[in-house]
Amino acid sequence: MKNRFAVLVLLAVLWLACSGAVCHGASEADARSTVASADQRVSVCYSAVADAEKAGANVSGLLVTLNDAGMLLSEAHLSLINGSYDLASGLAGQCVTKLNGFDNDADSLRASASQARFVDFWVNVVGSAVGAIAVAVGGFLVWRFLKRKSVVKAGGV
Repeated sequence: MKNRFAVLVLLAVLWLACSGAVCHGASEADARSTVASADQRVSVCYSAVADAEKAGANVSGLLVTLNDAGMLLSEAHLSLINGSYDLASGLAGQCVTKLNGFDNDADSLRASASQARFVDFWVNVVGSAVGAIAVAVGGFLVWRFLKRKSVVKAGGV
């Protein structure tokens, strides 16, 4: 009788432990979906950084964040391979959370770099044109002044 009761209690504990793990644990499909979503998010963010860098922006701060997110994603992939679906889902979620607002930051850096390049271009073009005109006008005025001086000197001797 005591043995039956002990076996029953043991079975009940095992059943509760197993059913709790199954109910609360992430399934493989859910974990794969979450990791794939994080993978796609990291790819989109890499593209945003590449566009910002092409525009001439300083993306070093973005690269640090992207590197951290990449490490989390790498650990999520490793956990997925090892069958730790809860851990893989959690790490992929952290990766996506770390990249919240990343697109906006990259786009604002890209836009400000593009604007700075536009202003620099116009300053260089207008500055060069004004400088060339100033040299030409200055040269003409000096030539005229020296010509008058030489005419006055030649006429006065």
